[in-house]
Amino acid sequence: MRVLSNTQAGTLGGTICSVWNSFDWSNLLQTILLAAVGALVSYGVSRLLDRKRRRY
Repeated sequence: MRVLSNTQAGTLGGTICSVWNSFDWSNLLQTILLAAVGALVSYGVSRLLDRKRRRY
């Protein structure tokens, strides 16, 4: 692994702190929950349609 110089480490640290502070964590949590619900609904509909298709 390459060792970072003081300037590189400071720049990387400042960038990480800046990005970390800019996240709105409530929106991130809402996005994760909506994605999980969407995946579950999609899976459920796919299973129901597959069952219906096999009957005919």
